Amino acid sequence: MKKNLSKKLICGLGISVLSYGSAMAQMTLTGQVRTRSEYRAGQGTLQLSGDEPAIFTSQRTRLNFGYTGYRFKFFTAVQDVRVWGQDASTINRTTQEALNGLMIHEAYGEILLNDTAPLSKIENLSLKIGRQEIAYDDQKILGSLDWLQQGRRHDAAVLKFANKGWMVDLGVAYNQNKELNSYNRYNGVPATIATAGTNTISATPAYTAGTNGIGTMYKSFQYLYIGKKFFFGNGSLLCFKDDFNKTQTIAGANQVIGGEWSRLTTGAYLNAVILKKFTVTGSAYYQTGKDKTGRNLEAYLGSITTSLQLGRKLYIGPGMDYLSGDNGTRVMTSDEKSRRFDPLYGTPHKFWGFMDYFYVASPFGGQGLKNYFFKIKYKAKDNLTLTVDLHNFAAANKVSDGKGGTQSATLGNEIDFTANYAMTKAVSFEFGYSMMSASSTMASAQVKNVKDPEKTAQWAYLMVVIKPNFMPAK
Repeated sequence: MKKNLSKKLICGLGISVLSYGSAMAQMTLTGQVRTRSEYRAGQGTLQLSGDEPAIFTSQRTRLNFGYTGYRFKFFTAVQDVRVWGQDASTINRTTQEALNGLMIHEAYGEILLNDTAPLSKIENLSLKIGRQEIAYDDQKILGSLDWLQQGRRHDAAVLKFANKGWMVDLGVAYNQNKELNSYNRYNGVPATIATAGTNTISATPAYTAGTNGIGTMYKSFQYLYIGKKFFFGNGSLLCFKDDFNKTQTIAGANQVIGGEWSRLTTGAYLNAVILKKFTVTGSAYYQTGKDKTGRNLEAYLGSITTSLQLGRKLYIGPGMDYLSGDNGTRVMTSDEKSRRFDPLYGTPHKFWGFMDYFYVASPFGGQGLKNYFFKIKYKAKDNLTLTVDLHNFAAANKVSDGKGGTQSATLGNEIDFTANYAMTKAVSFEFGYSMMSASSTMASAQVKNVKDPEKTAQWAYLMVVIKPNFMPAK
């Protein structure tokens, strides 16, 4: 009897250990601490002459947990983003709610649909539901915006297919401010409340609609992405429609009303490796429909980047981006088409200068952008990479001089230097220095609108990244 009991206990313990080991093999637990100390003397926009440069340190802390079970995957990323000194050292009562950086960055479940016949031969067929990053290709149009400490995420559902080099994603999102019993008006920015009779209307401050989260956020979107891997590289097609609640000015406030404006962005991307050492990356996108303000839209983006490998360590190559814009010398009528291309929800920091003068937080007029650049990358060691990017920026359309004529379209030149050093797999350092030599057009009222500026702007940072892997998948 005692022998049988001992055998049962040993057997049970063995099964438990095996089950625990199996469960552990399906779990991942990783983290990240990323501090970035910055020196800003004209980052984002020109600094007023005589202003003191700003110095601060921001920190992103993330904890990521993943689990794979039978026909499903689960993932969540909790993050906190704060500036050192933002909170009192003993209590947090002085921290405003708007500055509370603790949030859920990602939280999604993925249902695997190809585990049973007749779909079992497909490499992947799944439905990904919840808060998630959406990023494709070079992230010019749709990206995670990882440079920004808080990053970018979407509350969405994405049906994903992959097989034999093909990739097809179909995504949808539909936003609301809160649970409602009537109406579907969505403001997308912190709102004040206005009352019209018995109906409550969300009224937004008078923000100018912009890109990458400036002003109005989308009410909904639907997109189709088709990608294909080739022997020489990869290519893709994108069709993305985003919708915005209509607004109008009521009692001096820009208020959300019924109905939606819809914008359609379509285009293609291609990355090709030629003769093993020469890479060409190109993309072209077209926008139509209505922009966030309700104006008819017809706009374009064209981009080409080249990279030639010289030896084992050096890569060089020129490139150009063109984003269409309006004619700044005349006032557009309400029924005329807008030519301002909006690069949607991409990663502008990666493309249009590290000092973030264009398509980020600070507006620069509506004349579009020409970006001529030359990039140099040198892999000094396996764990040390140096890069230098040279940019020449110009408006893509005429810029008014404010007196009935035009001024030069040249906006300025920027040089970006970065050094990346990986001390270990978990610990890395990044240093960057950028300088912008701006033109008088850049400072003018039609672009950055800075009176008496310092036309030579500088920015530097030191970033330390620690990415522990507490529980790697086996």
